[in-house]
Amino acid sequence: MQISYNWLKQFLKTDWTPEQTSELLTDLGLEVEGLNTYQSIKGGLEGVVVGEVLTCIKHPNADKLKITTVDIGGDASLQIVCGAPNVAAGQKVPVATIGTTLYTDEGESWTIKKGKIRGEESHGMICAEDELGLGKSHDGILVLDDKITVGTLAADIFDIENDQVFEIGLTPNRADAMSHLGTARDLKSGLVQKDINLELITPSVSAFNVENRTLKIDVDVINKDLAPRYCGVTISGLKVAESPAWLQHRLKAIGLSPINNIVDATNYVLHDLGQPLHAFDATKISGNKIEVKTLKAGSKFITLDGIERELHEDDLMICDNEKPMCIAGVFGGIDSGVTESTTSIFLESAYFNPVSVRKSAKRHGLNTDASFRFERGVDPNICEYALKRAALLIQEIAGGEITSDIIDAYPKKIKDFEVRLSFQNAEKLIGEEIPKETIKRILTSLDIKVNNVTETGLGLTVPAYRNDVQREADVIEEILRVYGYNNIKTTEKLNASISSTTRFEDYKIQNIIGNQLVSQGFFEILSNSLTTPNYVALSEQLKEAHNITMLNPLSRDLSVLRQSLLFSGLEAASFNINRKRSDLKLFEFGKTYHGFDDKREEFKHLSLFITGKETSENWYGTNKQTGFFLMKGLIISILNRLGISRFNESPIKSDLFAEGISFGLGKNKLVDFGLVKKPILKHFDIAQEIIYADFKWDTILDLVKHNKIKFKAIPKYPEVRRDFALLLDDHITFESIYKIAKQSEKQLLRGVNLFDVYQGKNLPKGKKSYAVSFTLQDENKTLTDKQIDKIMNKLQSNFEKQLGAELR
Repeated sequence: MQISYNWLKQFLKTDWTPEQTSELLTDLGLEVEGLNTYQSIKGGLEGVVVGEVLTCIKHPNADKLKITTVDIGGDASLQIVCGAPNVAAGQKVPVATIGTTLYTDEGESWTIKKGKIRGEESHGMICAEDELGLGKSHDGILVLDDKITVGTLAADIFDIENDQVFEIGLTPNRADAMSHLGTARDLKSGLVQKDINLELITPSVSAFNVENRTLKIDVDVINKDLAPRYCGVTISGLKVAESPAWLQHRLKAIGLSPINNIVDATNYVLHDLGQPLHAFDATKISGNKIEVKTLKAGSKFITLDGIERELHEDDLMICDNEKPMCIAGVFGGIDSGVTESTTSIFLESAYFNPVSVRKSAKRHGLNTDASFRFERGVDPNICEYALKRAALLIQEIAGGEITSDIIDAYPKKIKDFEVRLSFQNAEKLIGEEIPKETIKRILTSLDIKVNNVTETGLGLTVPAYRNDVQREADVIEEILRVYGYNNIKTTEKLNASISSTTRFEDYKIQNIIGNQLVSQGFFEILSNSLTTPNYVALSEQLKEAHNITMLNPLSRDLSVLRQSLLFSGLEAASFNINRKRSDLKLFEFGKTYHGFDDKREEFKHLSLFITGKETSENWYGTNKQTGFFLMKGLIISILNRLGISRFNESPIKSDLFAEGISFGLGKNKLVDFGLVKKPILKHFDIAQEIIYADFKWDTILDLVKHNKIKFKAIPKYPEVRRDFALLLDDHITFESIYKIAKQSEKQLLRGVNLFDVYQGKNLPKGKKSYAVSFTLQDENKTLTDKQIDKIMNKLQSNFEKQLGAELR
């Protein structure tokens, strides 16, 4: 939310600097996230002075250029080459001196430098109004009043608006602060706490007067629950034109683009008082009647942005006798708004049901300044006042007369909130006793009425616009934020309870594996569980029927809960790759969500992604690419760290992987991993290979909890290693060798390792050579050569019989 400092000072005549005000607003809970400078003329015309053209002659080398000498009040006059057709001797003109920076409407800048134009020196620039940001004309230079003194700064003769704009990170509960009035109200309370009592100045509407009653628009509020209050008035004889400069500056300062005086007036009151308004062209209201009602589901309506929308049966509409004109509190229709030919309007000021407005806005994907306020809850008791304020402002800048009485359909007044505050409870929650008089002063400064005072507490009436203050705890929070969190002392003693947890808690296991992955060069990512429904089309394993859809999604791209961690990880990988970070190791702990016919389920996962080079580029190592077997080794190391050393390995058939493997234990699947298919990568604009692993974390956690850790002493007797170079058929895998070795010698064989593979010259066709090491150890004695030879002969015999292997 943007709040103008100059605008704020219309409500509070404070002499505090913007920086001091920022600190106080932040302490009050209206966190100022930034303080920006606004200038109605960018650059503030710094370096531009008033000069007098002394001479003006034709340029000898150009037909359309002239050489002028200009007095700017210095010791010597300047020679300036000018191309304007209207430049002449004797004129007072704005001169941009050397070093001055000028800006275009698009925000681009250029600096005036000394130079030569067609061979003649030029020491500055005589400016047109568009070059200074004073207008749009570029027909010639800007000629000033003869009475202005030479050397006068241009900033002193033109009305330049300089402002500071607070960028406030407003929390959703603070609907009361969504305006300059609301912010000033809070600021006043904060100043009162610092013993600075300032009057809150609100705009007067005493001048409001009905000139005649020649244009009456009847109003019928049919859905009173959705529109508890609806006010309106007509204004005739007005002229739609450009807004005055002061109003444009106010709107531009907070990031709004001026449109015309009528629309600008409603936007001004919106940000001034926090009450959204809407102006209808009165001539386009059929039957001179407004009906506030819902329409049949499926009714068509074209909004102001030209999009035809299909209405929901719960969408509240502002209609005339024939057609809908506006989605109440959200967006106007294409044919009912103010245009250049408008001469009379019906001005609307209303309080709409916040839930209704929010649902309509979300249904149609609309987010406007009006809906932003209505769906959080505006002040129901300010509707008429804001209407009068806007009507008077429109009369001031667009002319016209008030041509009807104010219609105020408010059958059931929205009541203020009655709250009882206990001093004891306040002290308990705050942790410190605040003097009772201080509490009363704070509450009074917040427009909370103190009805009665007792020894134990206060009876309070909270105004309706504070819809976030309806409980005793809410009142205590208000007291605390105005009193100042920084003023609450910290206790010297801190009490804490110790909870007993097992070492198998999920977060502890995650920390163990997370630390291991980080030490291996991984970065943890945290993705949104909300995603787009389009991803189910990328895999047959994901079913559209299993999507869990949000009832009020922020957008279609965030409308369902994810069924897989793959796509959110690929989004992160694509984001990094597009920013020249192509060597990636990423991991994420997360959940997937699935809606089945009879229930909804969520599952925990750990996902790994590797792509690019295995290590960073360096002079002493090869830039080896990450590969399938690197991922396999990482997965095995994770499982081993969790105490899972035995598992089955099988190929996996999946439309996610070009090739992949699944690790399982019994009927339980532990991990699926493999090379992601290129069509899926192409969807994310990824050209390089990505290897993905999906750990079934729920299953792994269950296994870890039942895993018994056994300890034994380190053997005192040495290990023995023997190697075989085996000539094998191409199709034989190391896994086959490993299994046969383990079956052949179950007691003394401690390890089997493949340390070299050779295929090429000097080998028969269809053959390969495996260099395999075998580690033997007896925990009770030193092995003899006879024992070792017996075991190795047995291994050789079994390899020859079962695999057709030969020793090289």
